[in-house]
Amino acid sequence: MSGRFAPSPTGELHLGNLRTALLAWLAARSTGRDFLIRMEDLDRVTSSVDHERRQVADMAALGLDHDGEIVRQSERFDLYRSHIDRLTTIGRVYPCYCTRREIREEIDNAASAPHGLPDGAYPGICRDLTADERAEREAAGRTPALRLRTEGERFEFVDRVLGRVDGFVDDVVLARADGVPAYNLAVVVDDDVQAIDQVVRGDDLASSTPRQLLLQQLLGFRTPEYQHVPLVLGPTGKRLAKRDGAVTLAELAADGWTAADVLAVLARSVGLASHTEPTGSITAESLVDRYDPAAIPTSPSTYAELCALRS
Repeated sequence: MSGRFAPSPTGELHLGNLRTALLAWLAARSTGRDFLIRMEDLDRVTSSVDHERRQVADMAALGLDHDGEIVRQSERFDLYRSHIDRLTTIGRVYPCYCTRREIREEIDNAASAPHGLPDGAYPGICRDLTADERAEREAAGRTPALRLRTEGERFEFVDRVLGRVDGFVDDVVLARADGVPAYNLAVVVDDDVQAIDQVVRGDDLASSTPRQLLLQQLLGFRTPEYQHVPLVLGPTGKRLAKRDGAVTLAELAADGWTAADVLAVLARSVGLASHTEPTGSITAESLVDRYDPAAIPTSPSTYAELCALRS
């Protein structure tokens, strides 16, 4: 049994990332699971080994260790493509030649989302192209992405934090036009290969879970337990980002924060530690027995709220 934390090594971890990492570590350790780190570095342009090293070092500074070797998605493209081939064999893959602009225009011109799908879902422009129509697009120099052919599936799952969550599945991208495997396919394959049976991640990914449940079903994979935890928001109300101020461990250190300060603030922000507990007494290990996913708040925190929790 294993849990995991799977960041993208495109920069240093900020307070929101670190809080998710802490909760993922606590969920694994409190249930006797191994805790694995996987680098979701599908985009080699923005990912780097230097970012990876700093992320792992920051986690270690908070007392978050990991088991086994770090897995990198950039080293597993052949594995992902073999599973796309499996889906192709059963008729579940089709080429999509659409640009983002064309998709956006089609969505904007539609009266409502198709087939009860959520807003922004792919409208199926290329689902039923004839062989001649595909040949015409390829002759014009268009290289297709590969999409999953869905059949109106709807999935429900019980999240250990959010409760019951459900949603329809759209024709999600499996591989981009440049051949790079897409997130939803890669994460499903990785979780199965790594025997991940507990997934803790930000609640902005809860809406993608039905897509992953369908892929798990089609590929014959087990479905892990899910815990989608709240985000930390910046001053504008959007997901916290580096532009929002001193949000990384290094930046906070420059402002006089210690790693112990950061850990204490993160723990207090999700009810795992009280304001009366001395910062020095709060360690990652001391929080293991306190962890209960049902007690994790479902509302997001703001950067200002976290800063106010520093004693």
